[in-house]
Amino acid sequence: MKLAVEFPSVVYREGPEGVRRLARAIEEIGFDQLDMFDHVIMGFATETRPAPIYPPQMPIMEALVMLAYCAAVTNRIGLGTEVLILPQRQPVLVAKQVSTLDTLSAGRVRLGVGVGWQAAEYESLETDFATRGQRMDEAIDLIRTCWSEAHIEFSGEHYRAPAIAMEPKSPQGGNLPIWIGGGSPRALRRVGELGDGWLAQAFTDPARARAAIATIHRHAEAAGRDPARIGLQQMLDLPPRDAGGKAFYADLDRVVARAEAIRAMGFGGCALNATAMFQAGARTVDALIDKLQAVHDRLRAAVG
Repeated sequence: MKLAVEFPSVVYREGPEGVRRLARAIEEIGFDQLDMFDHVIMGFATETRPAPIYPPQMPIMEALVMLAYCAAVTNRIGLGTEVLILPQRQPVLVAKQVSTLDTLSAGRVRLGVGVGWQAAEYESLETDFATRGQRMDEAIDLIRTCWSEAHIEFSGEHYRAPAIAMEPKSPQGGNLPIWIGGGSPRALRRVGELGDGWLAQAFTDPARARAAIATIHRHAEAAGRDPARIGLQQMLDLPPRDAGGKAFYADLDRVVARAEAIRAMGFGGCALNATAMFQAGARTVDALIDKLQAVHDRLRAAVG
């Protein structure tokens, strides 16, 4: 299986050197992918909106800037977002940023995108929360056009790019993979119709996971695409806000059992949440490196 690590923003507390050491260690240990979590802000609860999923003052570094930093200190590992909230960002600018990152990392980038869930974030970035699904589909099309076409002509309902060029093209160009997160019916359809892969949250019910994969494959076939070419990755552990997630990495037998279950569901990759490791007690970069090494060794022995 491919093994990804969701990088913990909290290590900024140990300064730039701490971030460098952890990024290099994730590569040297032998993980396949280093992914960055994305939120620009987290809203406080108000009279008109509930508290967010995460604490409002949760430290979150900007995803693409962090990936550029990690690209400069690594050589092999894949670099991606899990997931960039695409509809709240201007897609031509995202196309340029990601293409530049792919160029400077020698073709190691995977763009993971999702529609998000936080209306306050959209409001702060002056984008429309209600139309995020429509703009997501259009933005993916526009970004791929920017990556692949020498003369770009794009006119959609939400975005326009008339008679422009975007150079240089990156090493992967129009083949730079776009993986899509989310588990709603529309998200699964989007994966089948537009995605190079699916970034799934943790499933506890194998039947639901297999049904979701079947739905993706059905939409891919209807769109004239080969379902076998769509990659599948699932979160290994529960979200760190959950009590079970916070304790998950304390029991490596449980970690291995989860990876084996994910593979049996039909997924070719799984993602480890290093923030959950931090919350479970690995409170320093050194402790995180030790935990990641131990988990990696057990997973490679069990699922390859």
